[in-house]
Amino acid sequence: MSSMLAKIAETEAEMAQAQKNKATTHHLGLLKARLAELRQELITPKGGGGGGEGFDVAKTGDVRIGFVVFPSVGKSTLLSNLAGVYSKVAAYEFTTLTTVPGIIRYKVAKIQLLDLPGIIEGAKDGKGRGHQVIAVAGTCNLILIVLDVLKPLGHKKITENELEGFGIHLNSKPPNIGFKKKDKGGINLMATCPQSELDAETVKSILDEYKIHNADVTLHSDARADDLTDVVEGNRVYIPCIYVLNKIDQISIEELDIIYKVPHCIPISAYHHWNFDDLLEKIWDYLKLVRIYKKPNGQLPDYTSPVVLPDSRTTVEDFCMKIHKNLIKEFKYALVWGLSVKYNPQKVGKDQTLEDKDVIQIVKK
Repeated sequence: MSSMLAKIAETEAEMAQAQKNKATTHHLGLLKARLAELRQELITPKGGGGGGEGFDVAKTGDVRIGFVVFPSVGKSTLLSNLAGVYSKVAAYEFTTLTTVPGIIRYKVAKIQLLDLPGIIEGAKDGKGRGHQVIAVAGTCNLILIVLDVLKPLGHKKITENELEGFGIHLNSKPPNIGFKKKDKGGINLMATCPQSELDAETVKSILDEYKIHNADVTLHSDARADDLTDVVEGNRVYIPCIYVLNKIDQISIEELDIIYKVPHCIPISAYHHWNFDDLLEKIWDYLKLVRIYKKPNGQLPDYTSPVVLPDSRTTVEDFCMKIHKNLIKEFKYALVWGLSVKYNPQKVGKDQTLEDKDVIQIVKK
């Protein structure tokens, strides 16, 4: 373990010394690939295992939000106040790896709050639990990083680096790179636009680090060495993130105006319950959820318990699968009321795309 950490430190030091120019771009690409490989080995040691208690957290509710909070920034206050104000559960202790603060209800959706810091620190001890970090954090639909408004930038960078070290990328999309291994033919590189960092030699060297000697690589955007290693590793997760800046009661109105203009940020005071409404509205925007109301035959729609879907999967078939996988086998057609149809009701098939607050009645065979 110590030798692995030493190798990582060595590689990072070498990268820091390398000057970013044409002569060293190829060398930097190699170092980035080596660093990614070493970190991956640290996260999932050979032989599986690794000891330590497990911490599978049952997923309840419609979506899950993971909280990452720096010490002394008011984690307990924020989580307990959110849970206390927006649900009927009491205040909780947030100390163990398995603690789930509870479920809050917002716009009829059930949102699970999950405390991530203990999980992240648990992975840093090098006991082979890093893959569980990725597994748990990767199930979150949104991550909230709570920072002290008086010293946000330093803490923000540390937290981002820590998460990126475990393959969790915030507010970014997967690299637009096509990658396919093959049995023979060597490395075939195609680029559909000019490249500033990756050339045939660098790509071949990076793939050599992974003992890949035959593959087709297509670069659809100006890609970096890190992007290629992310695609080759294949286990990165891309999650939206909101930076919650706590303790705004300690800053001026002018400073508050500036914070409001920073992307992905929301200022609050957990202690005073200030700006919780804006926080929840921003959470809702970032979650991109669609609520579909069920209408049993001959009855009024049930507006109290919608089926909540991500906006990327909102077909009638997605709706059926969310209720029960066998429902689609019995599906004949559906009647839909709402913005997604021209007539109310309208008879539709399983491929119909639904919109927020649509009402649906399933007719079985």
